[in-house]
Amino acid sequence: MNSGEPKDVSILIHYDEIGLKGKNRPLFIERLSKRIERAASLFCEAKVRKRTGRLILEASGLKNPGALIEALGKVFGVAYFARARSVPLDIESAAQTALEMIAPLKTKSFRVRTRKSFPATPVSTREWDRAIGAAIQARRHLPVDLDRPGLTVHVEVIPKEAWVYAEKIPGPGGLPTGSLGKAAALLSGGIDSPLAAWRVMKRGCEVVFIHFHGAPYLSRASAEKAKDLAGVLNGYQLGSRLYMVPFGNLQKEIVLATQPEYRVVLYRRFMTRIGERIAGFENARALVTGESLGQVASQTLQNLATIEDAVRMPILRPLIGMDKDEIIEGAKALGTFEISIEPDQDCCSLFVPKHPAIRSHAGHLRGLESRLPVREMIDRVIGETEIIDFEADGRTRDHSFAEIHPAEVEAATAPEA
Repeated sequence: MNSGEPKDVSILIHYDEIGLKGKNRPLFIERLSKRIERAASLFCEAKVRKRTGRLILEASGLKNPGALIEALGKVFGVAYFARARSVPLDIESAAQTALEMIAPLKTKSFRVRTRKSFPATPVSTREWDRAIGAAIQARRHLPVDLDRPGLTVHVEVIPKEAWVYAEKIPGPGGLPTGSLGKAAALLSGGIDSPLAAWRVMKRGCEVVFIHFHGAPYLSRASAEKAKDLAGVLNGYQLGSRLYMVPFGNLQKEIVLATQPEYRVVLYRRFMTRIGERIAGFENARALVTGESLGQVASQTLQNLATIEDAVRMPILRPLIGMDKDEIIEGAKALGTFEISIEPDQDCCSLFVPKHPAIRSHAGHLRGLESRLPVREMIDRVIGETEIIDFEADGRTRDHSFAEIHPAEVEAATAPEA
């Protein structure tokens, strides 16, 4: 798809996993259609039509085809897509359209693959393959290679029409964003958590991001990284919210009141509590973390269980069985790795003991927390939290917590009866 004057084009879009959803399939297809239209509407007038197991995006006035391809490549639920043309059910029309579509393409070999959705459709796929292939050979003088072709001309036959295309572009797969509800992801400036959030987004969840930074004791470098990471992830859901939680003073209170070896686990328990509160404000049903079993001291099985004891909400850990090399490769593919490795001052490095506990018990940690005004600490931190909203086009708007959630602030600061 080349740039130039505004064009009207049709994009044929296939889904795979959605096709297995039985009676719920129409709901998923409708959600996917809306997500496609939303992504495409940044670049053209967009309308999606449903056509027999596939979707057709009609893009009018398209000025930047490359940007549209990039956007569609981030719509969860899309298996693959292609610029396509509709033709009547006759071989000559299909052959002529195929020749026109491959005219600008360079290749050393080709094949034709005709498929039909309904056996009763009066089309012989073998006959179409041979006839269209012969027309291409006569015009382009290219050899046929059925095993490793440089180019495949696809013809999809459905009732009353056929769709012809040659350039097949992979999508991300998965399920449409928001089709399975909302989750809140604890987003650090590191490598793991952005990938964890992305994997949950791919499973159909809209994700709210929560970042803990070490202010006022550390710089806001990690906060800026978190904003950049959320910007990358926003490309997949086209509208996101990032909570920036100042965690330094709360950490200091923990340090002054508890044993050093349990600080890290206590930090994580408070983070999950704050995350659960924020998730409640956003009607999210689960927390998401980038924890991987055994990767650091706080991620032993005992410590993970102790951390999870602090909340009632489910904690999803998409990376739990992955090793560091697998996570790094995933982050590179996602495009977050280079951002994550930029130097910063992460709040998890603040007031960390030399020898953190690797075997903690929930009862013991609850006892340590009994020395702390837990509810007051959490209310204070949440009230000081900043919120950044991302638009579909990547623009951002900053808010105080009170602007977005005035009722919660009022309830937290009201005197007890």
